[in-house]
Amino acid sequence: MSDENQIIVPPSFVALYVDPGRIKPRAPRDEIASRYEFCEDLATMLTEHARNQLFELGITEDDVLIRCYRGLRTPDSGVDAAEAQWVARRLAELLGWSDAVVLAAP
Repeated sequence: MSDENQIIVPPSFVALYVDPGRIKPRAPRDEIASRYEFCEDLATMLTEHARNQLFELGITEDDVLIRCYRGLRTPDSGVDAAEAQWVARRLAELLGWSDAVVLAAP
């Protein structure tokens, strides 16, 4: 069995690829798994950056998450809008912070 077949993609990520009113994702499993790996790695890499911002800038956790989310929404981030929100929410989860501000972000 290849490594790709062993990746468990959480339902919250698969949902990004399911159009409203449908139950089947619009992308193949290997593509979704690849995007998930990228987004999970991105969230993990951002944890240190987020902690540094919190400490160095003396801003709130919500402010840190909003800054990260806005950065993820730029064209060169490598993620689309839905993935940007997922990454920001995953970042909050990894840090043990509330993701309410990300949920409210446009």
